[in-house]
This record gives sequence, C-alpha cells and structure tokens, in this order.
Amino acid sequence: MASIQIDHLSKIFGHPKAVEKALEMLQDNKDPKEIGLETNTTIALNDVSFTIEDQELFVIVGLSGSGKSTLIRCLNLLNKPTTGQIFLDKQEITNLNKQELRDFRRKRVSMVFQHFGLLSHRTIIKNVEYGLEIQGVDRKTRTEKALETLEIVGLKGWEDKKPHQLSGGMKQRVGLARAIVTEPEILLMDEPYSALDPLIRREMQNELLTLEDYINRTIVFITHDMNEAFKMGDRIALMKDGKIIQIGTPQEFFSNPVDDYVVDFISDVDKTQIFKARNIVRKDQLIVDINDLRQEVLAKMKESKVDVCYVVDDKKMYMGQMSKEDVAKSRAKTIDKLIVHVEPILRNTYLKDLWSRFENYDENLPVVDSKGKFRGVLSKDDMISVLAQ
Repeated sequence: MASIQIDHLSKIFGHPKAVEKALEMLQDNKDPKEIGLETNTTIALNDVSFTIEDQELFVIVGLSGSGKSTLIRCLNLLNKPTTGQIFLDKQEITNLNKQELRDFRRKRVSMVFQHFGLLSHRTIIKNVEYGLEIQGVDRKTRTEKALETLEIVGLKGWEDKKPHQLSGGMKQRVGLARAIVTEPEILLMDEPYSALDPLIRREMQNELLTLEDYINRTIVFITHDMNEAFKMGDRIALMKDGKIIQIGTPQEFFSNPVDDYVVDFISDVDKTQIFKARNIVRKDQLIVDINDLRQEVLAKMKESKVDVCYVVDDKKMYMGQMSKEDVAKSRAKTIDKLIVHVEPILRNTYLKDLWSRFENYDENLPVVDSKGKFRGVLSKDDMISVLAQ
C-alpha cells in the first residue's frame, strides 16, 4: 500500500526570520504576492491539501512557477515543508530523523528527473544497480535485478554501454530502470519527458502506461502540458500560484471546470488524440469473487440494486460477468457456470479505436489492464458524453 495524504502543506523560501513573518501574514489572509515583496520571500506552496490513492497515476500540472516541482520535492523531503503534514499510509514523514529519512529515500520512494542524472563514468548496468548498491544488496543479486529491469524498459543488450552512447529516450529509460529496480512504493517523476523530441516523448508516455500495469506502484507525475496530463493521469491536479485549482479525472475537468482559468487551460486539449478508456472508466459496478456462492451473489446484487455484476479471481483478474436474472433463475450452489465472458477492453486503448466495439452493442464493456486485472466499465454513452463536452 502507498497512499499519500497531504494536509495543509505550505512551503516558503527565504531567510528563516522572513519566512516566519511571511507565514504569519499568510495566516492572516494577506495577498501572497504582496507578502513576497514585503518579506523578500517566495511562497511556493500555499495551504495545499489532497490525497493520492494507492497505485494511482496522479499527475500534477501547471505553468512554470505554479509550485508543482516544489510540491513533488516535498514528497521525498528534498524540500522541507514550512508547515503541514505528509502521510504515507498514515505514517507522518515530515519529522523523520536523518536515519529514518535515509531509509525512506533508499527503500520507499524513487525519483526520475527531467535531465536523467546518470553517472557518466558508470556503465548502464552499474547506473541501474546504484540504488541496490546503496542498500547493501550483494553483487550477484543486484546484477540479476538490474538485468531484469533493463529488459523490462527495453534496454536489453545495452548493459555495458556508457550514458554518452545512448539517445535521450534511452537515457530516460535508464533513469526509469534505476528508479524502479529498488521496488519503491512511490515513484516520483518530475517532468521526465519534457526534454525529449515529440515522437520519443509519445513513445515514452505509452511505455510508462503499459509498465504501470506491471510495477504496481503509486506514481506522481509532473508536467506543464495538459495534453500529457490528460493522457497519463488517472486523476489530475491543476496548480496555480502555489495552490490547487482543481483535482479530478480528465472527464471531470471537461464536465465541470471550476473557473475560467481551468476552461482556458484545457481549451487546446485534443480529446480524440489523448483520451483512453482509462480516462473515463467507471468504477461504481458490483464486483464479486469467483468463489462466492450463488445465493451470496444474488443477495449482493439485490442490496446494490444492479442487474449485472463482474466476476474476478483472488488476484482481481477479470473472469466475466453475470446478470441478476440468470443468477436468480439458477439453482446451482456455485456461480462458475453462470459466468458469461464478454471480451474486455484494454484500458490504454484510445477512444477513437473503440467505436467498432460499440457499433452493435449498447451495454457496458469491461475494462482491464495489460495483465488482465479488472479496472471498471465503460459504455458508448460514456464515450459520446466526454467527446461532446
């Protein structure tokens, strides 16, 4: 588990006494820009609160100076918050001592930087091994894990090269491999693709979305590009002047923008090019276990007032679906023979590529990730609704 809760977080840069004065003025609801001018401080974050769910790909987007990079650096305490708290699975982390902080950064959180940050004198495999080496993992084990991770990110065969021999996209893959090889609970990505050419950037975006299904980590992704934010994020937080303006799914941004700033920020987003099934998937359906008894399932369906439920195994893999009518008519004890397998949609499929599935089908279709794990449902009406907004 790796949920993150941020409570009333503020970060002010400046001389300690000036920061103290700025904080007092901020708490008196003075204008942040005026406070900065008067105290010679920078109010980078101003009373930020929100929660990131376990295994969510959460994107923070905003223009330069909005506070997004300051915020992500607070999550691994590269920036020490001025006020507020950060909880990782209910553990408050802002007051960790030096040893606790060192262990936290080595084992629980990793970061991928915009400019790669590779060690030029080390080979690619030695760069990837670095985090394991710091942890004290033995040479044989860390080499095996590094090789496995390089294969996952598509760099098998490049182990003995040096960073200067790789393209920008390949270097970013090395940075990603180095970040995930230690199996952190949280992966922080600070504008990782902004320095890449458009084609390579798009390729890396798609690879991360596919990789996400296999690494099962909470990912916090920073960008200034709303198209990238909507393409990548399960949910998005839009920042301005150190504050959160709106948090929601891509669909929620279009259906209910909170103000004119949001409307203007999303005005150039091309929904046909970025929206995928994952962006509009609904998670309000009833899910039952393959081992549930028929009478138990029927009782759940009546209680939830649904006509269809979705069946998963003990690893949450999609097995099929059942109608309440079939469950009620049957006299079987188990449900295995009542399951109807409807071909699912991969959650990283673009909406423009899904129309053929709905040509003669008006019901919900199940949505799964690349491993087959059930992620929710969507319908033709969902697609029409989001594209029409």
